[in-house]
Amino acid sequence: MTAKFIGAIGAAAGLATAITATVAASEPLVSQGIGTAGCERLAADLNPAQGVASPVNLALLAWVQGYVSAANVALLEDDSRHVDMSTLDETRVLTLVQDFCKANPDKKPLAAIDDLIRKSEKVKTTWEPGTVKWDE
Repeated sequence: MTAKFIGAIGAAAGLATAITATVAASEPLVSQGIGTAGCERLAADLNPAQGVASPVNLALLAWVQGYVSAANVALLEDDSRHVDMSTLDETRVLTLVQDFCKANPDKKPLAAIDDLIRKSEKVKTTWEPGTVKWDE
């Protein structure tokens, strides 16, 4: 990794922390990060044309990848299906969230990603339920 890329990741993480600091203080969380920030502010800060060169874009894309990965574990445990994450390129994700947030400034990007997960074609695979053991 280049120093520029590592610096962008650090800046994105700092920005994501700043954006969600008030959310974290208000209630117990299952999910936290830029995807739980308000759309009104985020829509103005996103710029899909900049790709991951923008710290805000990078933070959102990283959050979406982590969130969908977690959703995939739940989907796999339920019925051995998952969302193919290779379809979630930066342009698609950033444009989807920006469009959603502009149309719904009172909501959170999380709602757009939940809808994306619900509507995405699921890939059937071999999975043995119970192989993820976090409660031991």
